[in-house]
Amino acid sequence: MAVEQWQQRIGTQRDWVWRGWQTRYCYLRPTQPPGQTPLILLHGFGASVEHWRQNMPALCGDRGVYALDLLGFGASRKAIAPYSAYLWAEQVYEFWQTFIGEPVVLVGNSLGSLVSLTAAAAYPDMARAIALLNLPDVSLRQKALSPWLQPIVNTVESWVGSPLAIKTLLRFLRRPATIRRWASLAYDNPDTITEELVAILSRPAYDDEAGDTFYSLFQSVRRPQFSPPAQGVLPTLDIPILLGWGRQDRMVPFNLSRAFIGLNPNLEFVAFEGAGHCPHDECPELFNRIFLEWLARTVEAQSLLQPLAEG
Repeated sequence: MAVEQWQQRIGTQRDWVWRGWQTRYCYLRPTQPPGQTPLILLHGFGASVEHWRQNMPALCGDRGVYALDLLGFGASRKAIAPYSAYLWAEQVYEFWQTFIGEPVVLVGNSLGSLVSLTAAAAYPDMARAIALLNLPDVSLRQKALSPWLQPIVNTVESWVGSPLAIKTLLRFLRRPATIRRWASLAYDNPDTITEELVAILSRPAYDDEAGDTFYSLFQSVRRPQFSPPAQGVLPTLDIPILLGWGRQDRMVPFNLSRAFIGLNPNLEFVAFEGAGHCPHDECPELFNRIFLEWLARTVEAQSLLQPLAEG
């Protein structure tokens, strides 16, 4: 499918200079008179705004829909920076301050879920609700390893984490054939791994400084201070939360969802049958329907009741 068709589905694209770095965002204006809560969509690790191409038109309606390329990903600058969920949360918040300025619903997939959670906790004036498609938690990753295996994994990661090794690895990982094999782990249905998807995932890795950025990212993700513990943050939020998980997710296994269910009375959990790590892209019609129904039942219903309560 042609690049122009991708662009049509994700709306208007713009560059925004954030703290001296060029970043990209896109947006779709409401197709009906606006009146509902805007959305900000945040992609996962290695993805970009195009990963929401099957969702943005369906979610638009009477609300504005925005998607960001987080710094280091997509068409945003491949910067050498101290990456963390906190840094990306600051990017999202300052974007919101600049372009939106009213409460929004943050929607994230994988890394984007972690950023959404971090941003909602740090900036409660921005987030009216959050929707998370799986939730990677660095602390759970360490707990999942047996005590004897932890030092072995850390040693291997330190060896592989040299700049030369990482840049060499990237030259292999960005090949379309490798991307397709990786996608087969993230997606349960092989028919959803199209040439379009492979091109979307592989293209940013050929940008200048992509190797240096990949090294910075690899080092950052391994640090305990990369993100707050999701299990500690979730109970503190007093907003509607939708947590969705692909039952066939092999990247962040479905059984990890048990660590989060029940932590917050505002949390609604949905299991996506026959879907892997990216339900919004693997079964977009189902995700779009479930998400819009949840929005209407929680966020928008809450907005209608608020004036009555104040009266």
